Amino acid sequence: MASSQCCANPPVLDSAAGLGSVAEDFGGLRCYIVGSPDSGLAVLLVSDVFGFEAPNLRKIADKVAAAGFFVVAPDFFYGEPFVSENAEKPFPVWIKSHPTEKGHENAKNVVTALKLRGLSSVGAAGFCWGGKVVTELAKSGDIQTGVLLHPSFVKLDDIKEVKSHLAILAAETDHMSPSALIKQFEEVLSANNQLESFVKIFPGVAHGWTVRFDERDEYAVKKAEEAHQDLLDWFNKFLKA
Repeated sequence: MASSQCCANPPVLDSAAGLGSVAEDFGGLRCYIVGSPDSGLAVLLVSDVFGFEAPNLRKIADKVAAAGFFVVAPDFFYGEPFVSENAEKPFPVWIKSHPTEKGHENAKNVVTALKLRGLSSVGAAGFCWGGKVVTELAKSGDIQTGVLLHPSFVKLDDIKEVKSHLAILAAETDHMSPSALIKQFEEVLSANNQLESFVKIFPGVAHGWTVRFDERDEYAVKKAEEAHQDLLDWFNKFLKA
């Protein structure tokens, strides 16, 4: 079952993780916030199904903030991230309550809030579930650029409608976005002379590896950090004051 890969290796959530703080209402959502808004450069991080309290997600947020960006990671699930052990809400039930369409609506509100605060240059990165949300933002042109990390639910027709510069960091082993599909994405993006794109398939890793890697696995850590650096390089290239 494809969704089982989407839900593998769940993190131990920690509401106190990270160097930043939690704002109770930013664009209508609780958000983990880190970095200075004075930079004028904002990055929206859209989590996977495990939500904004995942320690590795917040470590990525801190890393992006340290590079000079104001980072916002919202709680798109209103305090109800996916819980693997919850037999009453298996993934097919949970996802009906938290569709990516609703995530896109909420993400647009957060982007609007960022721009109202003077952060006119906005990028977004989405992990798994969040990859679809960021794709929708890129289709509507609400962001300058986006990064999809092992995205879920993204279709070829979505990529054909993208209006923002886009990077895709994919896994070699991924039932949600197989390599063959990622290569189709790359062909479509490469043919679009209105935007720049970057597509990379990481060998030896599986869906979710950038935020759900085993810290005891040296190779997994190395590949996750490589992806994080690619993300930073992409935002440094396209987000300008």
